[in-house]
Amino acid sequence: IVGSDGIRQAYSTGHGRIVLRGQAHIEEMNGNRHRIVVTEIPYQLNKSSLIERIAELVREEKLPDISDLRDESDRRGMSIIIELRRGAQPKKVLNQLYKFTPLQSTYGVQLLALVEGEPRLLSLKRALQVYIEHRRQVITRRSQFELDKARARAHILLLSLIHISEPTRPY
Repeated sequence: IVGSDGIRQAYSTGHGRIVLRGQAHIEEMNGNRHRIVVTEIPYQLNKSSLIERIAELVREEKLPDISDLRDESDRRGMSIIIELRRGAQPKKVLNQLYKFTPLQSTYGVQLLALVEGEPRLLSLKRALQVYIEHRRQVITRRSQFELDKARARAHILLLSLIHISEPTRPY
């Protein structure tokens, strides 16, 4: 998550925008070359679609500084290797990746809930209050239902005890 303004706004007003960005770092290789290693991608992003999108941008020459693209993910974790041409500026290429690919994406947040039968945007504090009120109501109703059921069962058991304790009469 990039920045905290979107989260603060979402929690205080009930709506906001959160920017998600994949984790990437730049490694230096021999011969004045660099590579970008992507180790995490944003939520709900398919790794293969990201790689396809980067390859498409290279073919369209929107990212001309990329010389090689590999997926080296294994059991230890995810790793997408993006090798750059000699003399390329790695920070510039990384910013272009964030701009042109879903490696950086924005999610809209709406804290929407039904309150007394109608939908409302809630702040985080109000959403928690409404949830606690709802849980109290659910637990009270469940307890009352179980109590009524136990009382009905007790009535049946009491009648059966009275029936057993009556002396048997010969015919």
